[in-house]
Amino acid sequence: MKHTLSILLQNESGALVRVAGLFAARHCNIDALTVAATEDPAVSQLTLVMHGAETTVQQIIEQTRKLVDVIEVNRSTVAALA
Repeated sequence: MKHTLSILLQNESGALVRVAGLFAARHCNIDALTVAATEDPAVSQLTLVMHGAETTVQQIIEQTRKLVDVIEVNRSTVAALA
């Protein structure tokens, strides 16, 4: 199943690396990744698409929320077409 995560994080050096590190630690690949500025220059929006088991995705979301640089995490799920 595809999962889309939208993450607001502080626009600081190394913030993206810390988020991506959570995926690497869980042996989970990121299918697509986009980072863009927001109206607030101190905040960036990271949007990523991934495949993964529900338990793995939930664990990554919970751990992402604990990162100091992360402000908010939102998720949507799309069933993969065969």
